[in-house]
Amino acid sequence: MASISSNKNAIFSFLLLSIILSVSVIKVCEAQARPPTVRGLSYTFYSKTCPTLKSIVRTELKKVFQSDIAQAAGLLRLHFHDCFVQGCDGSVLLDGSASGPSEKDAPPNLTLRAEAFRIIERIRGLLEKSCGRVVSCSDITALAARDAVFLSGGPDYEIPLGRRDGLTFASRQVTLDNLPPPSSNTTTILNSLATKNLDPTDVVSLSGGHTIGISHCSSFNNRLYPTQDPVMDKTFGKNLRLTCPTNTTDNTTVLDIRSPNTFDNKYYVDLMNRQGLFTSDQDLYTDKRTRGIVTSFAVNQSLFFEKFVFAMLKMGQLSVLTGNQGEIRANCSVRNANSKAFLSSVVENVAQEFIEM
Repeated sequence: MASISSNKNAIFSFLLLSIILSVSVIKVCEAQARPPTVRGLSYTFYSKTCPTLKSIVRTELKKVFQSDIAQAAGLLRLHFHDCFVQGCDGSVLLDGSASGPSEKDAPPNLTLRAEAFRIIERIRGLLEKSCGRVVSCSDITALAARDAVFLSGGPDYEIPLGRRDGLTFASRQVTLDNLPPPSSNTTTILNSLATKNLDPTDVVSLSGGHTIGISHCSSFNNRLYPTQDPVMDKTFGKNLRLTCPTNTTDNTTVLDIRSPNTFDNKYYVDLMNRQGLFTSDQDLYTDKRTRGIVTSFAVNQSLFFEKFVFAMLKMGQLSVLTGNQGEIRANCSVRNANSKAFLSSVVENVAQEFIEM
């Protein structure tokens, strides 16, 4: 009996040790799942200046999505289009000026949801009321995208903060150069994003953002007219023609036919069934360089979530402004008035006080 008891104790100790080691490995993996943090950003950046930041953003977005879950895709796309063009600096939020049309006026951004811009500004107002003007519009945009993913069914994750808002917006040509159209093939997409230090796994992961949202017919009618793309599933194409009966129809359809309002891995299942909406989507499964990644995400949602978070953290730190760079806008769509004049006057006043002392 003593021997049996001893064996049970040994087995129990072994199992307990295994569990402890497994948890340790998981924690180590979690710690390693983050890309390096850009200098000037921090996961605790607003812990003292605006401790209620994350709860205010999430509470507001819960209200928004309860009445219109489609806004989640709009906010996620806004963050993408901000970061891919001159970095995550909130430049896509700026209105045009005497210097020319803004980024939001460039063709790739004409279908960004107007409500998404209003939501960002509304959150900015709530944060200023609670904490003062300390949170940048670019950080709000990044947080809104993070919560859009989580509140529509995706992973919950932390992001580094401390971005500052840019003083200028990109030109039409720069915007076009950095946002490849949905008619692009995988080679074009990979080459474009490689310039931003995003590898094929990052590209396929970020493309998974198309698991939520809608598209206008104009973004994919090249696959329907004059003849249907032979790669496209015939029934899928036939149904799309009902939505887009001509090549000039301006209707919309969902990006993911299986679960259009849920952030999951069904987008990749669509691709394997030749039901990707855009050329840039479907070609990820056609191209041998990315086909295996698509398949792995289609059969393993946890893997997709893990790689998506990693890619989002990389993308969210592209060419950020930190420290004394840029500004904290008082209105997300407008650069602060006389910001340079104000700064120089402060410096002059301090210098004068020092001389008088």
